[in-house]
Amino acid sequence: MSPTTKHLSTDALQRWPRLITLEGGEGAGKSTVLGALRAVLEDTGDEVVSSREPGGTPLAEQIRGLLLDTHHEPPTTEAELLLVFAARAQHVRETLLPALRRGAWVISDRFTDASYAYQGAARGGDPAFIAELERRVVGIVPALTLLLDVPVAVGLQRARGRGATDRIESEREDFFERVRSGYLARAEAEPQRFRVIDASQPPEAVAAQAVAHLRVLIEASV
Repeated sequence: MSPTTKHLSTDALQRWPRLITLEGGEGAGKSTVLGALRAVLEDTGDEVVSSREPGGTPLAEQIRGLLLDTHHEPPTTEAELLLVFAARAQHVRETLLPALRRGAWVISDRFTDASYAYQGAARGGDPAFIAELERRVVGIVPALTLLLDVPVAVGLQRARGRGATDRIESEREDFFERVRSGYLARAEAEPQRFRVIDASQPPEAVAAQAVAHLRVLIEASV
């Protein structure tokens, strides 16, 4: 299909029916869910591209390293936001859009909603400025966003149990409470796109619910 039939215009952003994003705080289990979604999509016979943010291209991965490094001075809220969007701009142009335009399914571990939650709700960044960056730099929005919601204490125990923590994972609990609140506010504001899953459940139950939401999207796209 051509780009004009593959996406719909919504509020100056382009909605792509085969773009799926996973969101949630630290330790929410996004990697496990991504694997389950990928397996289902591969069974359709279509190409599947999975990626992550910050990251997804060589340059964007270098920016990710800067953002998560604990060995230099922490970036200001504005610097962090602009670095994230610099990586996202590269990710969208070099990885996501080319895949979507050739008809692939695309799953991204985090996308623009993460900036509203982390740099907006948690850091106190201006949501209007984030929205302007989203419009000018990103320009696309997913058809389905799965928010893996988990109590902060549970998620941090999981994340920090994996070993060394990066700069973001080392933040205080109140920071992650604001992240969680920011995500839930986004989901409440856009119920047509978001599906909230209780990620405190066993991984197989979380994955099964995510797959059920995906199957609805697949059926709607046929």
